[in-house]
Amino acid sequence: MNKAFEEVIRKCGELRIHEKGAWLGPAVTKAYIELYRQHLAVSVEVWDENRLVGGLYGVAIGQNFFGESMFSLVPNASKLALINLAWFMEKQGAGIIDCQLETPHLRSMGGRYITYDEYLSLIGSEIHLEQRV
Repeated sequence: MNKAFEEVIRKCGELRIHEKGAWLGPAVTKAYIELYRQHLAVSVEVWDENRLVGGLYGVAIGQNFFGESMFSLVPNASKLALINLAWFMEKQGAGIIDCQLETPHLRSMGGRYITYDEYLSLIGSEIHLEQRV
């Protein structure tokens, strides 16, 4: 974890930059790198010896992880990153991993859709935006 944050976020952006709706350009990348420097963003890497072959990154607030993007250069590398993140969080007694979207890939790993009310109850009052306004 956190061995190659900038490389992970750049790979996530590079691999999707030509897709419709791609949003991970230079300005957003720079902002997330600053969040990483402030210990708010986290990366999980998968290595094949000295070669980065997959990973994910997101924002950690309190006990919760808010996933932003993942990539694989070899089959299942992003799945290994997510599995390792889940194991790490379980050992730490952490909250949820918010994957943002329900996809077949994430469902195959136990991800599930939850309602907004359930989401708010799981992330706790530390994140409840309506209370901060």
